[in-house]
Amino acid sequence: MEHLFDILFENDELLVINKPGGLVCHPTKTDEYSSLIGRVRLYLAAPGSVPASSRQSLHPHLVNRLDRETSGVILVAKSAVVAGELGKIWEARAVEKEYLAIVHGCIGADHGIIDAPLGKDLESSVAIKDCVRSDGAPARTEYWLEQRLSSLHSEFKVQGSRSEVPFPGSQLSTLTPFSLLRIRSYTGRKHQIRIHLAHIGHPIVGDKLYGGDEDLYLALVQNRLTDEQRARLILPHHALHASKLRFFWREAEHVFEAPPDPRFAAGSSRISFRSTKPPQR
Repeated sequence: MEHLFDILFENDELLVINKPGGLVCHPTKTDEYSSLIGRVRLYLAAPGSVPASSRQSLHPHLVNRLDRETSGVILVAKSAVVAGELGKIWEARAVEKEYLAIVHGCIGADHGIIDAPLGKDLESSVAIKDCVRSDGAPARTEYWLEQRLSSLHSEFKVQGSRSEVPFPGSQLSTLTPFSLLRIRSYTGRKHQIRIHLAHIGHPIVGDKLYGGDEDLYLALVQNRLTDEQRARLILPHHALHASKLRFFWREAEHVFEAPPDPRFAAGSSRISFRSTKPPQR
């Protein structure tokens, strides 16, 4: 039971979780462990997790959701009443949502705002893919440059390969730039942050759908990702982490923060990131 998820906070009404990357929020057709809500139900049903007298009244609801590969803060209401109250706050967009992302390239400005409407990508072969389009729904993203990063390794190598021979064309200079951004999303459209950052030429590291080659996403869902494709992605899950939620509820301020996964913070076994010159404030 201790490996179901990391708990950030819990009381009689709320359960706040740091969701790992790679775990879906919604139920799947496999088993109870394969989705976050399934794991929540297992946790709440376990002996000792809650008093037996109150177990019958527990009906967990996910107040917010994250994409499968996005890690970070998820709020779970333990009753329909609490879910309804918090749902109204989310619908009113009265929640401060903060994220961390590692993106390709060196962001030129220390701060920026992306105002670009989003809608369905009619040219994509992926049904769920959206894009920036003039007739789309309004979307606004703000970002701050936290650190400039560069790679420590000069090449990718196939993990587990006997010869550890790098792929042709996979050379990665130690001067290859990346940027660590702090981000606020004001409109919460589907895939908003990922689309906006790709739109300005800085896709999130590991993004299979908006990183420039959507066949990486198709290869993932069709279970045909090659070692060469995994090397190109650098990280097993895209480097987007929901780090903070802040809102007012029942006349009190609530702030929940989650540290990023160590693999996100320090790169992966294929590549490590180091800080270069910090931005001038």
